[in-house]
Amino acid sequence: MTKKIIISLAVIIALVLGVLYGKGLLSVHQGLEPPAALSALVLEKSPKMAPEVHFAGPNGTRHVLDAFRGRYVLLNLWATWCGPCVNELPSLARLSRFAPGVRVVAVDTGDRDTVDAAAFLKEHNAGNLIAFRDSDKVMMKTFGAYALPMTVLIDPQGKVIAKAAGPADWGSPEAVAYFKRITGT
Repeated sequence: MTKKIIISLAVIIALVLGVLYGKGLLSVHQGLEPPAALSALVLEKSPKMAPEVHFAGPNGTRHVLDAFRGRYVLLNLWATWCGPCVNELPSLARLSRFAPGVRVVAVDTGDRDTVDAAAFLKEHNAGNLIAFRDSDKVMMKTFGAYALPMTVLIDPQGKVIAKAAGPADWGSPEAVAYFKRITGT
């Protein structure tokens, strides 16, 4: 008799959870909601695998986004000519320094190969970030970045779980605490 009661309760709970999820009252992102300081960061309703893209490192070496799988990645697309991008570089550097569980991958999408991205980052208080480049704008097209900066949060399984169109204060105490919480560091 108790076995039937337990099975009945389990079925009822599963149905209730299904209804709540279906109505949007229960999220697959439970616990991942960003703080008010990161209001630009919007969780994806249906996380999908990040596209397979490549970009160049400081000395021209080819990197693939998939190589960072296994940890949270904050992918930031920026350009030297983009004022809001340049303004948020120091906060990305602070996040990288104080939340080691998230890998900040800042990719310069500018079309000027003559700009030394590493020197530019250093001049703008972001010298601890690696100077990645995507001169062909493949990443902008692939991620649908119609304006810069564009930031994408990718989980350890390689799924895009959130995006931010526009700047954010990634290095604020609330943002650092958020990333430490979701990464467990």
